[in-house]
Amino acid sequence: MKRRVVALAGGVGAARFLDGLTRVIAPERVFIIGNTADDAEIHGLHISPDLDTVTYTLAGLANPKHGWGIRGDSFRCLEALRRLGADAWFQLGDVDLATHLYRTQRMASGATLSEVTREIARALAVRSTLVPMSNERVRTRICTASGELEFQTYFVKRRARDRVTGMRFEGASEATPAPGVLDAIENAEAIILCPSNPFISIGPILAIPGIRDALQRRRENVAAISPIVGGQALKGPAAKMMKSMGMRASAAEVARLYQDFAGVFILDEVDRKQAAQVEALGMRPVVTNTIMRGLRERKALARAVARELGILL
Repeated sequence: MKRRVVALAGGVGAARFLDGLTRVIAPERVFIIGNTADDAEIHGLHISPDLDTVTYTLAGLANPKHGWGIRGDSFRCLEALRRLGADAWFQLGDVDLATHLYRTQRMASGATLSEVTREIARALAVRSTLVPMSNERVRTRICTASGELEFQTYFVKRRARDRVTGMRFEGASEATPAPGVLDAIENAEAIILCPSNPFISIGPILAIPGIRDALQRRRENVAAISPIVGGQALKGPAAKMMKSMGMRASAAEVARLYQDFAGVFILDEVDRKQAAQVEALGMRPVVTNTIMRGLRERKALARAVARELGILL
């Protein structure tokens, strides 16, 4: 088996890191396990936001401003839907729609999410392997003081305004890892948790039976990158979620969530003083710049992680 580096990935933060990683090691070596608990059925279409964000980024198509969607896309279809009275709050670009139409049609004809993801990645000339965490339906439900919300309603429609008290991953306990996932982890040269939200991006992947156990067996080869820098999330609601659930919004707190299966923890220069707390958890702290303002920083972070894991050739 060829030497592989496995990455657990959410959306924008993960995609930016993976863009750097696939430029410092051969992209064919990278096997990406994507979160699909953010998936939703919108306007009758199966939407896989995290898978698409990673795919578009690695294909060089992503909108550089937002990190999601396709560069230069228009939204005429969405505008037409609004004129018809549809509640068109989820941003679907005109070119982006082709991906969702294709996925929905293929899955309706019996194809698995893994098969469709592979077909889309191949069509867009993505050289890394991207697989969903599971082919079965898993959905994140956000618990708030006023009730439970479907994830995209909480995140996009309500702009993450609600105070989060918890979450659950509907269908996760009955789901199985997608074909190749456990084998990839077992035989990986190294495993990286991308700088993604530990609750809603990495959490659902870990909730699929067998994945966390597989990571625990490879603990010395697992590195996690903190998505929290200086008490803030660089992208998304991670810090806000941590505070609302009674946790400290800190890199060390994220490390605590991963301590049973990650032997290495990457934290930013501004959080250097937390390295001792990370070390006390039995993890090897690595302090470097984790803020990816551009391609140079993406590659530098990827190079630092790869060097620590001994995977640079």
